[in-house]
Amino acid sequence: MQVTRIGIDIAKRQFEVHGVDERGTVVVRKSLKREQVSEFLAQLPRCEIGMEACGGAHYWHRELSKLGHTVRLLSAHKVKPYVVGNKNNRHDAAAICEAMSRPTMRFVEPKSPAQQDLQILHRARALLLRERTALSNQLRGVLHEYGIVMPLGAAALQRKVAEVLAGDDERATSVLRTVIGEQLERFTYLSQRLAKYDRQIAQFCHQDERCRRLLAVEGIGPLSATALVATCGNGQEFQNGRHFSAYLGLVPGHSNTGNKTVMLGITKRGNRYLRTLLIHGGRAALYAARRRSDPRSRWLKRLQERHCTNLAAVALANKNARIAWALLRYGQEYCPTRAHAQTATSARTARPAQSTPASAVHRARPVRSRTHSSAAPSAHHEGRGERMLRKN
Repeated sequence: MQVTRIGIDIAKRQFEVHGVDERGTVVVRKSLKREQVSEFLAQLPRCEIGMEACGGAHYWHRELSKLGHTVRLLSAHKVKPYVVGNKNNRHDAAAICEAMSRPTMRFVEPKSPAQQDLQILHRARALLLRERTALSNQLRGVLHEYGIVMPLGAAALQRKVAEVLAGDDERATSVLRTVIGEQLERFTYLSQRLAKYDRQIAQFCHQDERCRRLLAVEGIGPLSATALVATCGNGQEFQNGRHFSAYLGLVPGHSNTGNKTVMLGITKRGNRYLRTLLIHGGRAALYAARRRSDPRSRWLKRLQERHCTNLAAVALANKNARIAWALLRYGQEYCPTRAHAQTATSARTARPAQSTPASAVHRARPVRSRTHSSAAPSAHHEGRGERMLRKN
């Protein structure tokens, strides 16, 4: 029987292969070493291959696609419900093969080498930023124990620590000077490496046409633009902008029981790093909107007045994620008037309430209907309502 679908559980050295035919009958089940995978799959006819989107999956996607196979990447949490029995490599391969056959399964978009380059730059920068933050906290805590309080900010900390080392403060002992001197060297080195990564990311951003289109959106900078391209690519795997926003965890969750639906906070699922960048960009754009009067800024001001600053920042991050998906998916240029057009609901909210006499409200009773329809009322009903008002 011909193999039509294969599930592969990839690892560092030992791979598990589970293949079925068009009827779902198992025809291939074997273990392969890493160097045997390409040779074995090259001998098979073209089929559909599924793998979990874990370490090395994007590399194997490119290698197996060269052999003519259709390769699909699945998220690990989508495969877990199909594991039968105890978890092991063979059962995982069978679960991957079964999960990829579901018609409603959502797959992970493969990353190109350029996307992986951007991703590794962001990960290396995030690691350096965490190390510098930890070192900064230790420097502040150590100096505080000696009665020396540092100001806020990385640049101010670096300047004040250098002044303490160069001065003759009696509170700074010889041991303290030795320790903070070494830590200051490490802090300076981390700051220089961070600046270098920022320059590289900015260079990638200006070289990529997709990133340049994203830079036109208020609240998206070089970090957010390159992270969006590295994560989403061209947005082919997302049906619409809301799916991409839900993937980032920027939409509210809900709990439904019977006829009652309770809306919860944002889900915070998916890519935490990208969600953080979009929310921080939303806060910066919200601060800049105070001095502007365009439709987008007016919408942000009304939202901030009705709720709070954090909610407005998350709402703008959600909106920017949807706009970014549309720009990546369709290759369009950013148009502020189209992206932030004033809807009918916001227009009614922004329009001042008109005072109506109480007697007119009492006389003009609305006509109640037992059917719920979104169609406009007919001319006959409109004319009857006007005649009733003139008669009264």
